[in-house]
Amino acid sequence: MGPDVPLLNDYKQEFFLKRFPQTVLGGPRFKLGYCAPPYVYVNQIILFLIPWVLGGVGTLLYQLGIMKDYYTAALSGGLMFVTALVLQMTNLYAKQKTVTVERMQIQNTLTDEDEFEFSSCIGSETVKFIIPGKKYIINTIFHSLLAGVLCGLGTWYLLPNRITLLYSNIGGTVVIFVFGWLTICIGEYSLIINTATETATFQALDTYEITALMRPFYIFVFIAVDLAHREIQRVYLFGVFRNPCYPKDVRTVTVFMEKQRRLMKVGVVRRILLTLVSPFAMIAFLALDRSLQNLHSVSVCIGFTRIFRMVWQNTENALMDIVVVSVAQMLVFNPDLWWNRSLDTGIRLLLVGILRDRLLQFVSKLQFAIAILLTSWTEKKQRRKSTATLITLNVVFFPILLTFIAISALLSSPLLPLFTLPVFLIGFPRPVRSWPGPVGTTACVCSDTVYYQQMVPSLAVALQSALAAGSLGLSLPGSHYLCRFQDRLMWILVLEKGFTYCGVNIKGLELQETSCHAAEAHRVDEIFEMAFEHQEHTKILSPNHHFGHILTPCTVLPVRLYSDARNVLSGIIDSHENLKHLKDDFIKVLVWMLVQYCYKKSKTWESPGSANKSNKGSFSENQRKAAVERSRPLREEDSFSVDTIEDWTDDSDIFDLEPSGRMKDRKEPGPLGDIPKVHVSIPGSVETQGQGIPQEMSPEDKLYRAVVLGLPAVDKGKQQEALPRVEFSCSYSELLSIPEEWRTAPVPPSKVNEMRQRFPEEWYHFILSQLDFFHLKEKPYNLPEALMKDKALKDLYIHGVLSCCFGLFGLDNTVPAPSHVFRAYTGGIPWSVGLDWLTGKPELFQLALKAFRYTFKLMVDKASLGPIENFKELVNYLEEYENDWYIGLVSDLEWQQAVLQEKPYLFSLGHDPNMGIYTGRVLTLQELLVQVGKLNDEAVRGQWANLSWELLYATNDDEERYSIQAHPVLLRNLTVQAADPPLGYPVYSSELLHLPLF
Repeated sequence: MGPDVPLLNDYKQEFFLKRFPQTVLGGPRFKLGYCAPPYVYVNQIILFLIPWVLGGVGTLLYQLGIMKDYYTAALSGGLMFVTALVLQMTNLYAKQKTVTVERMQIQNTLTDEDEFEFSSCIGSETVKFIIPGKKYIINTIFHSLLAGVLCGLGTWYLLPNRITLLYSNIGGTVVIFVFGWLTICIGEYSLIINTATETATFQALDTYEITALMRPFYIFVFIAVDLAHREIQRVYLFGVFRNPCYPKDVRTVTVFMEKQRRLMKVGVVRRILLTLVSPFAMIAFLALDRSLQNLHSVSVCIGFTRIFRMVWQNTENALMDIVVVSVAQMLVFNPDLWWNRSLDTGIRLLLVGILRDRLLQFVSKLQFAIAILLTSWTEKKQRRKSTATLITLNVVFFPILLTFIAISALLSSPLLPLFTLPVFLIGFPRPVRSWPGPVGTTACVCSDTVYYQQMVPSLAVALQSALAAGSLGLSLPGSHYLCRFQDRLMWILVLEKGFTYCGVNIKGLELQETSCHAAEAHRVDEIFEMAFEHQEHTKILSPNHHFGHILTPCTVLPVRLYSDARNVLSGIIDSHENLKHLKDDFIKVLVWMLVQYCYKKSKTWESPGSANKSNKGSFSENQRKAAVERSRPLREEDSFSVDTIEDWTDDSDIFDLEPSGRMKDRKEPGPLGDIPKVHVSIPGSVETQGQGIPQEMSPEDKLYRAVVLGLPAVDKGKQQEALPRVEFSCSYSELLSIPEEWRTAPVPPSKVNEMRQRFPEEWYHFILSQLDFFHLKEKPYNLPEALMKDKALKDLYIHGVLSCCFGLFGLDNTVPAPSHVFRAYTGGIPWSVGLDWLTGKPELFQLALKAFRYTFKLMVDKASLGPIENFKELVNYLEEYENDWYIGLVSDLEWQQAVLQEKPYLFSLGHDPNMGIYTGRVLTLQELLVQVGKLNDEAVRGQWANLSWELLYATNDDEERYSIQAHPVLLRNLTVQAADPPLGYPVYSSELLHLPLF
């Protein structure tokens, strides 16, 4: 036969040209060997596009915001299921109508189609030609159900909004949407209309109608593989190229969560595959192995026991090992090779697992060694006189270096760089944590610890989702991660991991940055910014510009924590206009606070007559002690008493902003009256002693009673006059009466009259009108009006407000200076008679201090947001301060308690004496994005091994040693900080946190 013999004869060419388009399109027969009416082709086109139409209904409802994506998928799938059943029922009806007894036809893939005679558009012959139908009822139901699932999944998978958010390209969205739905239509047509003959034909007869399932199966596999491949939800693929599916320009939680919604759903699919599908599939694969059918040997028991346990404890690696062994078994055809002859499957898996683990360790150690070698020269601050020599020796003896690395990987011991120089030794094998002792029991606790304590629970929840979704890559025991947010650095160590759980330890590093800490933290910020914030104009698969660094960005996590904002208050605290209104605002705030205090106290009384039984107030014992402790240093440091005469010098200045060191170091005096002392009277003063007054008094009290800033002295023997009883015009005024001891301030009558003129009466009436007195069972309907008309009650508040102003500002009416405002805010006002009286009433002092801090915050808000329009707005400000803010000092114990209680906002006033500026610090609790990166495990282990050798063996504890200096690539300073004390110094270390991953 010559070379011109046709590949296909003429008849088969025509047959092939008819069959091939049918195979490509999934079943529609648009080319027949005879003439057919047009409606035959139109009907096939309509049936071919039905899934797209039904999916389009759900897509339209989702795009219009009427239904969510899951509901649209369920709707489209349900419509497809019903449509498929209707079509199959139509075929059954057509068969019963035309044929009574019919021989069961079995499709033969090698025969040509029979010729049909068509009578009408929906005639029986037309229906049977287009929809051949199923041979078994079970297939009718099963295929229809599968068609609904496929349509629903396709609708969800091809939603345009989600594709646009993922790829940020309209053209790409259109292409994926169109060709995606064409693929779905092909699979659906083959499943429920007419099954196309596949090119991969193994037998002529399809008895059980398996061929119809192949194309839907391929679509399901494609979607599953597509989702599984996107399980690598890290920002960089293999640490080299940026993941094109990862959201670009991540700055806010809302935008990030919207862009990552698809990836998170992918994570759900990954979680199901890893926890439910893969383990059972691997168990089934292993259970059918021939090695288990024979008499078990020790090697079989060891190998299979290990792999069966690994399937559940380390599913990802077990799956990889089984795939490698299966591929190797298919490629090795020689049955006499030792791999096939001498090793059973369990031992093969054991060898592959060991090889995989040691190979990964070798690569990580090699990357670590190369990073030290290169940076010892490229980083100028790392160059030493011996650097060139060490690099030359490493290059010359590079095979020996590789041998050291290989032995270190084989022994699973750290590669120890001596003093973090390119001098490598094989370290001793160490546990994963590298340190003995319980987890989280050691940390250098300080005032910054509280910020980590607050955020760790929320961070643990975010880590749980990220680990389960695969956003952090393959995490194993010994994996290290670094998290960054503003000035906070969190170090995460994976301690153990098993089936659907993970145990981690979270450490917090210091916030007060040293120069070394700041240099490395700045490099960390650069790496994260390049990965997450500067990607709006980069190309697809853009390279990682910091490849080779021990930190590789992974993802960002939404965490509920405090953002820290610091502002310079220049132009606010030193504004004469603002300071001029400060006292008036303080009076208003103090009136509101006193009324609220008395009103809350009245809720504990049963009747108005019992009001005088509770004049002592209701502060807790701890608050009372804190107030007393706060008041003591003021009197000891700034007061004038004969006890402090010996501490005075000619250069002393009682108006210093800060007390002298000698005064600070003085010990607290014991309780009054414990040790009688002889005191010297002040020349020119008059000693006073009334009846009923104790003989042993503190020198301050004696001096206070002797010299009252010009007030007339009281003669000896004259009894102290009791306060006159207050006669209220309203019997319910007793509920709001301030305690009697708060009205005893030594102020002259002229100042009382002056305060009466300045007292904000309208504001006072407005506050009273806001009180509801719901706790009173019987009350007059006009109770607020009666309280407003009670002049005696108003005079009590005038005296109370004047007493506080006297204590904080004195008796003059000058505008306070910024330094005085700062002192009043911090509670460090120099001693005066008024302050001495006020600090003797701890509850009132705390209320006055709190009112002043609220007033200062109000001044800042008015300067920033604009003036207050009415009383209602002012009340809203004060209620917000009371409920949502803590306004105080960072050094206060209450500040730390407010952080742990998650107060929405915190405010503090600070002063920088070097620059001479006042600053405001605001903490805001909100959900923000924390950047997470994976560290080179072997780099951390190597540096920790050197740290242990250097401090415990070489005893090199110099705080300025070379191995603790900043290294922007190795993050040497941060790595040392993260070690457990006493070698490291993290300010926070959590206990073992168990995170469920399903």
